[in-house]
Amino acid sequence: MTHSAATILPLIFAGLMGFSILVYVILDGFDLGVGILFAGTDDAERDIMVAAIGPFWDANETWLVLAIGLLLVAFPAAHGVVLSTLYIPVVIMLISLILRGVAFDFRAKVDLHVKPRWNFAFYAGSITASMAQGYMLGVYILGLDQSWTGVLFGLLVGLCLTASYAAIGAAWIIHKTEGALQHKAVLLMRRSLVFVALGMIAISLATPLASPRIFAKWFSLPEIILLAPLPLVTASLFGALWYVLDHLPAANDRHSALPFVMMAGIFALGFTGLAYSFYPYVVPDRLTIFEAASAPESLGIILVGVIVVLPVIIGYSIFAYRVFGGKASELRYD
Repeated sequence: MTHSAATILPLIFAGLMGFSILVYVILDGFDLGVGILFAGTDDAERDIMVAAIGPFWDANETWLVLAIGLLLVAFPAAHGVVLSTLYIPVVIMLISLILRGVAFDFRAKVDLHVKPRWNFAFYAGSITASMAQGYMLGVYILGLDQSWTGVLFGLLVGLCLTASYAAIGAAWIIHKTEGALQHKAVLLMRRSLVFVALGMIAISLATPLASPRIFAKWFSLPEIILLAPLPLVTASLFGALWYVLDHLPAANDRHSALPFVMMAGIFALGFTGLAYSFYPYVVPDRLTIFEAASAPESLGIILVGVIVVLPVIIGYSIFAYRVFGGKASELRYD
């Protein structure tokens, strides 16, 4: 392979992995958020909430499998460093996701007196998986710091990411339901947004302070001027989202999808900021994407598989969302 291939292919796979992570955070984020919101709803509302995510459940989690798969095959050196350092939270996350999957099915099939236990299992799995993901993000931002500072910051980011998932889960419920549950979802989303903003501020402050290189990328001239629109647009989206929530639910269910779209935009802007901060490193200040990448020959073969698989994943995801559009009704298995 040529020198250009050795440069371009790692960039392509880094972009694909980043895209997969972002789509997962948005789509499975609302899945997790709905589970987190179980704590503030009654049994009848929970049935409708589960129905709102049921048709999309498997398609959403596919993006996590794709992201981890790309990390393993395209950046094996980084895979070894990241997952070995974060082994315990990764195991906790996987166990929690399994618990959620089991509870998701069992809660609709068991006797009524047992159902609350599976509702709690679904809630516990959702909040634990969210906390584990946030903890990993916080530790990663600090360069995989395992000191008490890294652990405490990881826990803070875990709480804020959990709130972010709750917010986007509430946004999905606003879009997919009506009546009293929709009103409740608006209230729950407004409460969650405070912690979402706190999390983004904490990450925005910690990321440049954790690394002189990242500090220079953000606060040197002309970068500070060129990058100013990123936090400004994010802040504007928060303000616009708060305004929209003050006017929901609206007549004829107008604008019910806006909160979800705006939360997805906030997630995308935050992810863009992180991607800019860490580039070209896949392990902060340790391994660049070029150092961690597989051989160009291997990446070329893998790319052929990705070209086949990725359109299929995107296609059936779009198909599922189109077929099961509209308002959710009570989930039934008969």
